[in-house]
Amino acid sequence: MKLTVLAAAKINISLDIVSKMDDGYHNIRTVMQSISLYDEVTVECLPGEGVVVETDLPYLPRDAKNIAAKTAVKFFEHTGIKGRRTRIRIKKNIPVCAGLGGGSADGACVLRLLDGIFETRLGIDTLRELGGSVGSDIPFCISGGTMLAEGRGDVLTALAPMPRCHVVICKPPFAFGTAELFGRVKCEKIRARPDTDGILDSLGSGDLNGITRRMYNVFEDVLTRGHRDIENIKYTLLDEGALGAVMTGSGSAVFGIFDDEQRAQEAFDKLRSNYKECFLVETVEGLEI
Repeated sequence: MKLTVLAAAKINISLDIVSKMDDGYHNIRTVMQSISLYDEVTVECLPGEGVVVETDLPYLPRDAKNIAAKTAVKFFEHTGIKGRRTRIRIKKNIPVCAGLGGGSADGACVLRLLDGIFETRLGIDTLRELGGSVGSDIPFCISGGTMLAEGRGDVLTALAPMPRCHVVICKPPFAFGTAELFGRVKCEKIRARPDTDGILDSLGSGDLNGITRRMYNVFEDVLTRGHRDIENIKYTLLDEGALGAVMTGSGSAVFGIFDDEQRAQEAFDKLRSNYKECFLVETVEGLEI
């Protein structure tokens, strides 16, 4: 049996690091939002053993190091299903190493597809638990939408949907290491934080301006390289009419939120003249699981 679904990217409307936990991980508080930028994920199960990953990007791992393969292994370990060879095909549209959650979205889709193919009906909580054992963003990506993520990113609270709006994304030609940025963060020295509670209130009232003027990503304060590009992209978005602009996740992609499609198109066109990886998308609601 073979099934195909679209894997939605995410942006971090806000990203705060509250503390460092006893296990060495950081306690984060972030508002996450799905957007209409998709990878295409196909899962086919055949007689045999093992998991094979095929992608259209030759530099991505195709073995057990791939997040999609890891989630498939977790599924089969949990369910005890044997005698199935799993072929995963991923058509990449979401930039890698961008803070857009492409790998996590692919892994989440593999779990949902396998759950459907084998009719295991694991339920959203189990799917999130399995995904969380592989990557911190996968629990959100299981259903997506608009959510507050806390802890390692696996403590999720569904929020009122973000008002539909246009999102311009630009990824400069470099990446940051997530572990590297976390290693630079000193929670007691964070100078500026997003107004997360204010964002939650604004989501509840559908106030897009209230959401965007409170956005912030604390990782922007610990960048030691690429800072000029990040700032240039942000200023361009704001100059072209974005209501707010921040880096998403651990970067390096930056996004701006627009309530006017024409202004969003003009910002996209201007950035695309200088940066190869630019996207004009919209916010989308979550999936029913």
